[in-house]
Amino acid sequence: MSQTTATAEHPTLSPEPPSPRWRDISVSVYLQIGIIALLFYAFYYDEIHRLFVQWLDPSWSHGFLIPFFSLYLLNRRKEDVLRTEIKPSYFWGTVGLAGSLILYVLNLVVFKFGYGRPLLMLTTLASIVVFLGGWNLFKQVWLPVFYLYFAIPLPADIYTRISRPLRTIAAQASAVILNLIPQLEANTQGVTIEIEYKGVPLEPGLDVAEACSGMRLLWAFLALGVLMAYLHKRPAWQKIILLLSTIPIAILCNLIRVTVTGLIYIFGDPQYAQGIYHDMLGMMMIFVAFFFYWGLAWLMENLFVEETETAKEVVIRRKSPESSSERESGL
Repeated sequence: MSQTTATAEHPTLSPEPPSPRWRDISVSVYLQIGIIALLFYAFYYDEIHRLFVQWLDPSWSHGFLIPFFSLYLLNRRKEDVLRTEIKPSYFWGTVGLAGSLILYVLNLVVFKFGYGRPLLMLTTLASIVVFLGGWNLFKQVWLPVFYLYFAIPLPADIYTRISRPLRTIAAQASAVILNLIPQLEANTQGVTIEIEYKGVPLEPGLDVAEACSGMRLLWAFLALGVLMAYLHKRPAWQKIILLLSTIPIAILCNLIRVTVTGLIYIFGDPQYAQGIYHDMLGMMMIFVAFFFYWGLAWLMENLFVEETETAKEVVIRRKSPESSSERESGL
């Protein structure tokens, strides 16, 4: 039996170390995480329950998915997280924890700023990471932590201030498109589209309700845009453009939704322009938004191709002619 041995010219390749897994973490660490999670839940029970109730509203139902997306982002960083050298930062972690908890209590008693309560939950969670794992770990998990922000509904007054202009834009743009149809005249009164078809006014007017403002699609698609921009391997400037594109894409899709609703209201059965059918049409717009986003991503990937210089070594071996002396000597 022949045995191959490693030489300097042909060194043996050492096997790559196996990728770390979550189950490689010791049971004691998981117990600590579980205890901290229970304490966190107990302290913020009212706030977590309030968020859960708000997510039952169709406008913020995407909030149920955000924690799972956050866990997905964390799992994508699994190898980096598990290989990170843990250096707890007790000082800064304590400062962050104390500040977050004190501000939370003061907010409940003095300031009574509802939107600040869930935000302080995120700062508390970030402070726990710094306290237990240090800044090295925080650098790896900051995005999954603060990605939870997209699960927090906007305050009612801010939501109204943003949604009102969006409703007006959707009504005016939809009226312009509807006016392209022969024998149809559409005019806007605020957020209501007054429609007259073949000289007969349609009553009541088509109201662009708050649910049709596009805020739900805008907020949900912005969250997905951050996720996709992070996952795509492309230059930073393309990621920024893709992320910013979520806003006009969401507005465009909402315009399509309002226009299609108007067409159903005029030429179809008005019952299909409201209720569950109206909500289903809104859900379909997320797929339309994905189509536009994918199209833009494909265009940028194929239109802007970064040139990379690849050096190819071509080795031409030529057999040198034998000298006459070599021929004579038989060498």
